[in-house]
Amino acid sequence: MPSTALTRRPVNSRAIRRRSVLGGAALLGAGTLTGCGIPSAYVAEDRRSAPDRSDADKRMAFSNWTQYIDVDDQGRRPTLDAFTERTGIAVTYTEDINDNDEFFGKISPVLTQGADPGRDLMVVSDWMAGRYVSLGWVQAMDRANLPNVTARLDPQLANPAFDPGRTRSVPWQSGITGIAYNRKALGRELKSTADLWAPDLKGRVTLFAGLDESLGLLMLAQGADISRFSDDDAHRAMDLVQKMVDNGHIRRFTGNDYTSDLASGAALACQAYSGDAVQLTAENPDIAFLVPEEGGELWAESLMIPNRAIHKRNAELLIDYYYRPEVAAQLAAAVQYICPVPAAREVLAASGDKDRAELAENPLVFPTDELRARLHTMRDVTSAERPELHKVWGRITGV
Repeated sequence: MPSTALTRRPVNSRAIRRRSVLGGAALLGAGTLTGCGIPSAYVAEDRRSAPDRSDADKRMAFSNWTQYIDVDDQGRRPTLDAFTERTGIAVTYTEDINDNDEFFGKISPVLTQGADPGRDLMVVSDWMAGRYVSLGWVQAMDRANLPNVTARLDPQLANPAFDPGRTRSVPWQSGITGIAYNRKALGRELKSTADLWAPDLKGRVTLFAGLDESLGLLMLAQGADISRFSDDDAHRAMDLVQKMVDNGHIRRFTGNDYTSDLASGAALACQAYSGDAVQLTAENPDIAFLVPEEGGELWAESLMIPNRAIHKRNAELLIDYYYRPEVAAQLAAAVQYICPVPAAREVLAASGDKDRAELAENPLVFPTDELRARLHTMRDVTSAERPELHKVWGRITGV
């Protein structure tokens, strides 16, 4: 398949990168299994809730990533302001999540001890969300408070392996792991992940340093079903990467800085995220984003309510508010990741605004049926698997 063409204008100060972290180091301690197979930091269901103050206390605290919400020219957050006006619930919004591991390390002592986490809602990547669920660190949501989520959630995001039926997580935004490359400098189109290993790309390819970020796309390229990959599938993919490291084909393994290598020309092709492609292509039209013909990895960052949150119902009302199509459309126009509310597409298409109408036709925000057929969700790496896989992956990547 040819690359998806993007002509979208740059988004002012929008953060490139969302999911890219080294991954795993903080998990190995908190997720260690005891002899009976239960995580040492596991919190039982009957110890997760706190008395809910929502009815009497019209407040809540929301932790999110930087620049991951709509902001107007005066620095206000219009959708949050409208929520407060609609419900009377004041939201303390904090951009205090810089990467998954760092935030995990910050909040884990509190959640392990059963103390007030100081926030009612947080957004984490799904691979990390699986850790919170398995540790019993997040509360089940009351679906009666989430009618818009029930009616509007993208079915392709509705049943992740770590949280079937999305009882403890609701997608905030979503994205695709694929390939970005400099089409002009390379002089041809790429079609698959295997094309990264072409001889003329030697020393000009980067991969993500994080196991959870990198492995899915590599396994897809070898024909694995990443929704239920085996140990052999993982090691087969890592063996190929080891070979490419040994022969100098891979320039380096990256975190958030993969975009700089591509922009400077130091790398001609790399693993990349669809949400970044909007800004990358706006800055350099020669850069293309590819969902490989064998498939790309679909992922999400999800809203979760941590244990002992004291404004649980208020948090659920906020979650459901963002699943109103008109609100989801406003958020999608601002952040330009895959919108988890397909009905928002019609809102943008009918807006009368040229840029918003174009956004409604962007398959990296509202995937077409053809593209959806090539998107796959990777199952969680289990606590039992993680130490060995990280040992091998760390030896390969040097991180």
